[in-house]
Amino acid sequence: MFVEPEPGVFNFTEGDYVANLAKKTGKMLRCHALVWHSQLAPWVEQTKWTPDELKAVIKRHIFGVAGHWKGQCAHWDVVNEALDEDGTYRKSVFYNVLGEEYIKLAFQWAAEADPEAKLYYNDYGIERPASVKTAGAIRIVKMLKDAGIKIDGVGMQGHLHADNHPTMEDHVKTLTAYAELVPEVAFTELDVRIKVPVNESKLAWQKESYQFVAESCIRVPQCVGITLWDFYDPFSWIPHVFPDNGAALPWNEDWTKKPAYDGLIEIFKKFAKEKEDKEDKGKACTKKKRFVA
Repeated sequence: MFVEPEPGVFNFTEGDYVANLAKKTGKMLRCHALVWHSQLAPWVEQTKWTPDELKAVIKRHIFGVAGHWKGQCAHWDVVNEALDEDGTYRKSVFYNVLGEEYIKLAFQWAAEADPEAKLYYNDYGIERPASVKTAGAIRIVKMLKDAGIKIDGVGMQGHLHADNHPTMEDHVKTLTAYAELVPEVAFTELDVRIKVPVNESKLAWQKESYQFVAESCIRVPQCVGITLWDFYDPFSWIPHVFPDNGAALPWNEDWTKKPAYDGLIEIFKKFAKEKEDKEDKGKACTKKKRFVA
């Protein structure tokens, strides 16, 4: 179902269901995505646009969509996956007509449409510090900042491989690089796929990958959160897109938990204990100072 199946005609039914569920259950709503080259309504790609026409289309869509959920979205992924695999701009309908200007316009209009939302650039393959796509994401952030356009964060999708995942040090370096430019960074679509058949070694690698993400996010203060790209294997997109891969999420088909789930809990408990110990130490120091005084 498309949000704008025909020009200027919007269908918010499914989005409203999610927004209402978040409100009812007291959950933070992260909204995705305003401008993306994929899963477009056919009329967007089938029309031969002039620059002014396409600008009007993008503006109407952003104000229509972000305006509809104004004040409800904590974060908006404003532009999603603008980079190709080599770190250059993806040759989408938006880029082919407008060049990189479409990115600037999208962020400018998103800020006007929903001023309270935090605005993100979101992409995959930008988790490693030496990646050409990471360099591309940094280039986009700097371009927006140099133009005086609001950007609040970078979303690292985190579609990772169990047998070839970034180290925790990689994650920390990349998170820190983004944090030097924007106030926030987040893992926005985390899953860790396994090449089937699954075995204990692969599950251990997967557990380690999830733990590296969680620990790196906790260690970098500007990392504001981790969003799983669903939680239960039957809902995963992985088997449909990557043949011979699967088991990417913390819960199995039968609702049993993978080692990755336990690994995440271990990290959370570890840092909760560290925080508790620091607080106890601080209280002890305060009491000692009062006694000496």
